[in-house]
Amino acid sequence: MKMRPGGELATRPLEFIWLADCSISMKTSGKIDALNDAIRKSIPFMREVAYENPNAQVYVRAIKFSSGAAWHIESRTPVESFEWSDLVVDGVTDLGAALLMLKEALKVSEMSERALPPVVVLISDGQPTDDYKTALASLMEEPWAVKAVKIAIAIGKSANKRILKEFCGDNGIDVLSADNAETLVEYIKWVSTVVLQAASSPASQAEQANTMGINVSIPVIDDDDDLLETISVEDVW
Repeated sequence: MKMRPGGELATRPLEFIWLADCSISMKTSGKIDALNDAIRKSIPFMREVAYENPNAQVYVRAIKFSSGAAWHIESRTPVESFEWSDLVVDGVTDLGAALLMLKEALKVSEMSERALPPVVVLISDGQPTDDYKTALASLMEEPWAVKAVKIAIAIGKSANKRILKEFCGDNGIDVLSADNAETLVEYIKWVSTVVLQAASSPASQAEQANTMGINVSIPVIDDDDDLLETISVEDVW
């Protein structure tokens, strides 16, 4: 329940899950620092979007992956009290392990019957080092994974956009390419505001997504939008 002037309003839970690559390559040119800063700076904007929408209670979680995968933030944390702790780089890029962990989180038994379609944002700068295909196929056996709004951000020129597009799906949004810190900040801001608002605001659209198993329609990103303050990093990734 959310508090609003005049009393409490019934809300529906919406999970927002980060899938963050923290392999050793993310240390190059300050990519991991830029990612940590971008997510941290996006939090006030997420809170504002969530507060302005009485239909949804937004919960944030995060999975990190390198050599294997682990919860970075496991508890379903209300966005109002969510804080970001910095990712630390190490190891390779076991995307498949992260997808299997996501599968467990999106099982029907783990999700509320009243939940809105979750938003999952995958961020990576490299090539998977494990069997991501089998893991992705297993993930997509879960109804909530099919319904989820899936966004992928490719960091730098070494990121495999084809694989990231497989995660988004044929009907999903194109992979977002961040070749420097400023662009990464813009995309993190976009998914934290425009995507979150689209996934949580239209009650009828959310109902349709729940009952018909289709993805929420997300507006196309506008490169001219006035987004977050830029991070002063000149390196191109």
